[in-house]
Amino acid sequence: MLRDALAGAIAGALGTFSLNVTTYADMAIRGRASSSAPTQLISNLAGKVGLPLAQANDQTSQNRKSGLGALSGYINGVGVGLMYGLLRPAMPRLPLALGGTGAGLTAMAASDVPLVALGISNPKSWGISGWLSDLLPHLVYGFVTATAYEKLRSAF
Repeated sequence: MLRDALAGAIAGALGTFSLNVTTYADMAIRGRASSSAPTQLISNLAGKVGLPLAQANDQTSQNRKSGLGALSGYINGVGVGLMYGLLRPAMPRLPLALGGTGAGLTAMAASDVPLVALGISNPKSWGISGWLSDLLPHLVYGFVTATAYEKLRSAF
């Protein structure tokens, strides 16, 4: 079980790297700005638990929020990978394509549901371009995570 969790966490880290490369390539190709949603999420959560970070607007606080927002994406990616590693052995006949799609959609939900629940984002306003900008990198994440898990699991 520990071996599966470790392989999943490493696979999730590789998937997160791939998601970030895909996202940054999209930003470079289309000239679009990065999302402020992760920073807003951190600010909102800090406010809910009473951390002074939520009220501060100086550059240092903004930098902290930005850094914590980015780290939350890594926590999400490694966490979903870890869960994949724990669940995957229970489904020995699961096709790689289905496992990768499931992992990608799970990571996407783990990112988007808190944003929607806290009123930071509204998927109804995203349009096709916004949905594709979110969906495609998460599918890349899922396929890289699933493939890496299979390779790592057979190597352990």
